[in-house]
Amino acid sequence: MEKTSIPILDHDQIKHKIKRIAYQIYESNVDEKQIVLAGISKSGFTLAKRLQSELNNISDLDVLLCEVKINKKNPLEKISTGMTSEEYQNKSLVLIDDVLNSGTTLIYGVRHFLDVPLKRFKTAVLVDRSHKKYPVKADFKGISLSTSLHETVKVHFKEGDDSVELI
Repeated sequence: MEKTSIPILDHDQIKHKIKRIAYQIYESNVDEKQIVLAGISKSGFTLAKRLQSELNNISDLDVLLCEVKINKKNPLEKISTGMTSEEYQNKSLVLIDDVLNSGTTLIYGVRHFLDVPLKRFKTAVLVDRSHKKYPVKADFKGISLSTSLHETVKVHFKEGDDSVELI
């Protein structure tokens, strides 16, 4: 039996969600001069870049980007980041991924950053599926979606044609 695709968010809706998340991030960091957006590799990093662009439009924050590389199949493997720990130490940091499903990727990402003192630590996702195995939550989220465990949420970031679909 072929799986059908159900559109969840179109390009304009995603743009609106990103803008709303950017405002929430700014509001929670209004007293900061500099923040770090740490995007989990591939889609999470793409989302972080979009949030950086939006934050640059709405605030005078110095927004630093950091790519976080986690092996999603084996999150116990060494995690690498595009910044040294000294570069994000004592700063406000937002860990970003596209979809929060079981929480595995996000919790191991959180664990990595806990080795360094931070001013503030928040998480952001575009889609929160609420199938958590771990006690991790998204502080900022675009949409909460109730799905079955057999369904998959796909986020497609294509310049001018972003989409989220349920398969």
